[in-house]
Amino acid sequence: MKKLLLGLILAIAALQAFAQAAARVEGVQMPAWRERDGKRMPLVPGMELRRGDRIISGQDARVVLKLSEGGLVKLGENGTLRLAEIEASRELFNAALEILEGAFRFTSDVAARARKRDVSVQVDKVTIGIRGTDVWGRSRAERQIVCLLEGAVEVGAEGETPVTLDQARQFYRREKGVTQPVGFVEAPQLQHWSEETEIGAGNGALARGGRFSVEFAVADKERAVRRAWEELREAGYPAEIQRRKDGDKVSFAVRIRHFPTREEAQLAADRLAGRFGIKEPVVTQ
Repeated sequence: MKKLLLGLILAIAALQAFAQAAARVEGVQMPAWRERDGKRMPLVPGMELRRGDRIISGQDARVVLKLSEGGLVKLGENGTLRLAEIEASRELFNAALEILEGAFRFTSDVAARARKRDVSVQVDKVTIGIRGTDVWGRSRAERQIVCLLEGAVEVGAEGETPVTLDQARQFYRREKGVTQPVGFVEAPQLQHWSEETEIGAGNGALARGGRFSVEFAVADKERAVRRAWEELREAGYPAEIQRRKDGDKVSFAVRIRHFPTREEAQLAADRLAGRFGIKEPVVTQ
């Protein structure tokens, strides 16, 4: 009986892992969107992603995605990332990410490095084979950079023999379609690059599990707050309309949830006050 019960528990756990979304949004420094089938929707922590989705970040924005195998993918401002392939099974995690514009960072989970997976990142015409590593890169205009922080990657442009980066701070660079010799970047420059993809404190960002909200408008009629809701979402802010009932009284509030601290919520409230018809946003928990 004990063996049967253990078998059932393991089978349920395996099925849950198999059913888990291959990728989710972990954090957002707004504004940012998911584009699917030609339609844009503002990113919100916890949002499930699938093959073909595009992730788009706006000015001063950052996005953190978590893959089901444990890895983190970060996207800097004015960036576009496409999930060309993303599939998780019990046997293999398979992903092909395309960085169409902007800076990115891929950090694999230490516990997941022994798991079987096939992950690649394409930066314009440069392809990176991920082996279990920490790598940063950027694509802007006619320049592509790939820099290794830890582990090893194989990097190569279409039609060229790939090179292996296996030392920290080694970087590959391609200018106007011409691959440059592999070099090493100084630590201060690497720190500067890394900051392009990090969500730091004091930016009014959202995080999965955040308990604070900002209310932007409250009214007795939904139509009275709908314009602010629409304009916020169009601009890349994941606003929602909450219906409330207090006895016989019904009201509607436009809010953004998932702020990790009161301070982050207040920063976002201050930043958006005076925009989209918003007058006096209020932080709530």
